[in-house]
Amino acid sequence: MLSNWIRVIADIGLFVGAGLCEIGGGWLVWKVRKDGWHWVFFIVGSLVLVLYGIIPTFQSQPFGRTYAVYGGFFIGLSLFWGWVFDSQRPDKWDFICSAIAVSACIVMISVPRNREAVPSFEDHDFT
Repeated sequence: MLSNWIRVIADIGLFVGAGLCEIGGGWLVWKVRKDGWHWVFFIVGSLVLVLYGIIPTFQSQPFGRTYAVYGGFFIGLSLFWGWVFDSQRPDKWDFICSAIAVSACIVMISVPRNREAVPSFEDHDFT
């Protein structure tokens, strides 16, 4: 049981790292395009976005679940980033909805999985 929680904590760290790379890289590109920042920030942002593409490959979950769960973390991290770096304070509903999304994602990655118990299309006769 403890090893499952260690895996969950490691996965959460990877989700946060990937989110910060995607949001941070995208934000730097945004600042170049929208606010006229120096082109060097475009290059740095682009490299950080490449790093974002690599980090999820270290996840212990399969691809579909990894990206589904990452979506929930992205919601919360995006709001946090906008608050810290662009002074756009989230409202009550932003907090509530992001808490629901992140909570659901933590449940999704923390429940024990029994691969034998998962039905597949091969288990059914559709004729």
